[in-house]
Amino acid sequence: MDAGITAPTTEARNPDSADLDALTPLALVTLMNTEDHAVADAVAATLPAIAEIVTVATQRLGRGGRLLYCGAGTSGRLGVLDAAECPPTFGTSPGQVVGVLAGGNTAMFEAVEGAEDSAELGVADLLALGVNADDVVIGIAASGRTPYVIGALDHARSVGAATAALSCNPHAAISDHADVAIEVDNGPEVLTGSTRLKAGTSQKMVLNMISTATMVGLGKVFGNLMVDVAPTNVKLRDRAQRIVMAATGCTREAAADALAAADNHAKTAIVMILCGVDAAQAGQRLTDHHGFVRGAVGRP
Repeated sequence: MDAGITAPTTEARNPDSADLDALTPLALVTLMNTEDHAVADAVAATLPAIAEIVTVATQRLGRGGRLLYCGAGTSGRLGVLDAAECPPTFGTSPGQVVGVLAGGNTAMFEAVEGAEDSAELGVADLLALGVNADDVVIGIAASGRTPYVIGALDHARSVGAATAALSCNPHAAISDHADVAIEVDNGPEVLTGSTRLKAGTSQKMVLNMISTATMVGLGKVFGNLMVDVAPTNVKLRDRAQRIVMAATGCTREAAADALAAADNHAKTAIVMILCGVDAAQAGQRLTDHHGFVRGAVGRP
């Protein structure tokens, strides 16, 4: 590195791992574990900003908008991962939470050289998705300076979408291109510049918070139960029964019967049992209360 040029935090050398190649396997993984312990604290420092974008996302998605994660490399892949988990967990449509990855689907499994360096590609990808003022776009870049993400955020703001920038460097460039800046300062990586490590861990934590808290705000949760789970396989059908049992105190047989009558919709089955109504009446109660089980069953 040239003298006088300060590397961003994600590219700086970590003095505690200067002899990484000389460590025993146990010493090496112990060092990594020690470094990982600091990640949650780094995320904690950004909680007000995370809560701010959750509030906005809940409002926008509540009126029919979408949550879009936009990034390149590891950052973009983490966005795709979080988006892909929303339909089975929360019963969302595949288009409600979307992961937009520089280089497209191919880049999920192999590097697409040059994609992240194109701001124009970021614009084009969001244009193709018809991003509008009801949407929320979260640009993700560990370095905080990826041109693809900057292009995407600039386009999103130009059409009135709400925006947030998630980076792992203080004073990140992308922060100036978004309404809300989430800057998680994890310190230098154990392996210099390898942002799939602490940076990636912190990004996943933040994205988990944003999607989960937004879905809670949309009525996808009752207590701490994922009542909009899509029971698409044996494991999830069993989970749906256990959710109904936990929410109502009923037997497994009663839960299975209610789910069958409710077209396997746990929310509806719960309202049926707690209110002593049929599936149609339970569905109407949920509609009247915007999908919130707590309101549908008359609990404050």
